[in-house]
Amino acid sequence: MSDASAGPSPRGRAGRIAPTAESALVRNLLIGIAVAFLGLFLLLPLGVVFTEALRQGVGRYLATFEDPDAQAAIRLTLTVAAIAVPLNAVFGVAASWAVAKFEFRGKSLLVTLIDLPFSVSPVVSGLVYVLLFGAQGLLGPWLAAHGLQVIFALPGIVLATIFVTFPFVARELIPLMQEQGTVDEEAALTLGASGLRTFLTVTLPNIRWGLLYGVLLCNARAMGEFGAVSVVSGHIRGLTNTTPLHVEILYNEYDFVAAFAVASLLAFLALVTLAAKSILEWRHADELAGGRRH
Repeated sequence: MSDASAGPSPRGRAGRIAPTAESALVRNLLIGIAVAFLGLFLLLPLGVVFTEALRQGVGRYLATFEDPDAQAAIRLTLTVAAIAVPLNAVFGVAASWAVAKFEFRGKSLLVTLIDLPFSVSPVVSGLVYVLLFGAQGLLGPWLAAHGLQVIFALPGIVLATIFVTFPFVARELIPLMQEQGTVDEEAALTLGASGLRTFLTVTLPNIRWGLLYGVLLCNARAMGEFGAVSVVSGHIRGLTNTTPLHVEILYNEYDFVAAFAVASLLAFLALVTLAAKSILEWRHADELAGGRRH
């Protein structure tokens, strides 16, 4: 029998095994494991949230959001995100620009500090702010003497949220800007553009998709943060409870329908974030493909 009749060889011309040489059984098994994992740990819990939220009908579901405490929690969550996300966007762009475009002493330390919130428990970070700004903390007496309150108030919640979310924009932009290099900026400066104009007309358009993606992730985490906010908020109902904290209170009070109804709002935001992420990735890939064609 000739070699040609034996079918295609799993080895390439260089004698290496092709990455798709696995049998159909192995491929189907891997796909089945992935689908089962996603269904068990993602789709099933998501379905339970919406099922429990609507257990007593749409009227009961909508009535949950007429509660003044629920409305206050949603407003506080939106307010905190509206403050924390733009600040993190500015920090992320500045840090990424510094890391990717310049060489300076302490650069590796800056990158390490950006990753710090990923390795520190949110509860620990919230406790740090209590030790700094609490009544018995390092700066607490001075703040009290000047009539300022950070812990158990909006400023503390914003600080805790900023801490746990500030890596998202920077970590999206740093590798993107490093890959792009400094050629475009150097060309603009050579042609006489100022530093600000170079940033607005060259750097910012080149990173816009990565920036939007990082802001999207930052916003999702800011609205869903629980651990750090739980420590610094004081759980004052109607005042310092964000949406995740309000869900916990409702669940502890055995008001399961209301708890799942509010939780479904967070789940819906997660789905919107996922859809927006997919759209941004599609637009970015389409733009890259168009750039290659031209």
